[in-house]
Parts: sequence; structure tokens; C-alpha cells
Amino acid sequence: MILAAALVFGGIPTLAAQAPPSNPIALDAVSGTSATYRVREQLAGLNFPDDAVGSTDLVTGGLVILPDGSVDSARSKLTIDLRNLKSDQDMRDGYVKNRTLETDKFPTAEFVAKRLQGVPSPLPAPDRPTGQTGFQLVGDLTVHGITKEVTLSGYATYSKDLVAGRAMTDFTFSTFGLTKPSLARLLSVDDKIQLEINFRLKRTN
Repeated sequence: MILAAALVFGGIPTLAAQAPPSNPIALDAVSGTSATYRVREQLAGLNFPDDAVGSTDLVTGGLVILPDGSVDSARSKLTIDLRNLKSDQDMRDGYVKNRTLETDKFPTAEFVAKRLQGVPSPLPAPDRPTGQTGFQLVGDLTVHGITKEVTLSGYATYSKDLVAGRAMTDFTFSTFGLTKPSLARLLSVDDKIQLEINFRLKRTN
């Protein structure tokens, strides 16, 4: 998600000798950014559990990092259009959107970034060679009209003007007041939902 991008610029020992940036760093989500949910389920007729996986590529927003390395929360939001979620089963998709997420009332999920963890300050300059780093991004996630603080953990690779990577968090159905799917062939559904953001963030300043 977008989220990880900022962190992307951290983690190299030589940063200490670098002059602090004078302007905020803006990173915007571009084509290739997506959001995916994973839930373990047990289907009738199968002797082993499997993961229900649904994804959407309708993810917009960005992240703004201030010169001191902190996040500008007022300008750092990622919006996921839940109405476009698609798995390998149309029946599941209909239930998830109509009953679990109630996308007619709550069409989007939003993540507002608040704090970066594991990222040195100041952040590297944009002309730095390609590199990779791990990170954590803390923020408020709103799903189904309920807002909770979560931590996205992942990794990012970066070049001059693009940050790409993956970040994940997990929560339960009850965290956001969600109804578990209940279908004819579905024997059971785990309580844990994993949210995964695959992000491509372009530096715009």
C-alpha cells in the first residue's frame, strides 16, 4: 500500500552524513497498486482447508513525509474501493460485498497513516541508488464504518522516483463488526483476516 513507500527511503548507514531535506516527500499510488484479503476456510467435500483470496486494483491516495521524517497525516491516506473485490467464486464475492462488508453502505476502506517505525531520519535523497528496506507504518484503518489503529509491516524497494513493495496486517471479523460468510458449501471460516497491500508509489516532488 502506499503506506510502505515512505519507509522505503530508510535503512542505510550512510544516511547520517546526508543533509536533511528541506521539503516534504510526496508519494502517490500508481498503476500496479492493489489490496488483497485472505481468510482460511473449510469447504464441504475437501479434506483440507484453503485460503479465500479476493483482490481489487482500485486503490488511490498517497503518503507525505515531512523533512523531519514524520508523516503528514492530513495528506497521507489510502482509499480501497471494496466494490471491485474479486475472488475465484462469484457466490463468495456477492456474499462478502452484500452481507459482510455491506458495500452499498460502506463502499470503501481507508487507511490514514500516522507514524513510521524503523525508518532513519533524515530520509535519503531521491538520487540514491536502488535499495531495499523493511518498515512498519502505524495508522487508522476504517472498515464498515469502524476505525481502529493497525500496524502495516512489510518491505519496500526504491529507485530514483518509484517505491514498490508489500505491507500486511491482520485483524478479526469482530474488530470491524463484520459478519462471517455463511454459504452452502462452507463448513467453517477462520476468525482472522489478513489484509495485504502491494504498492507502487511514485515520487511527485
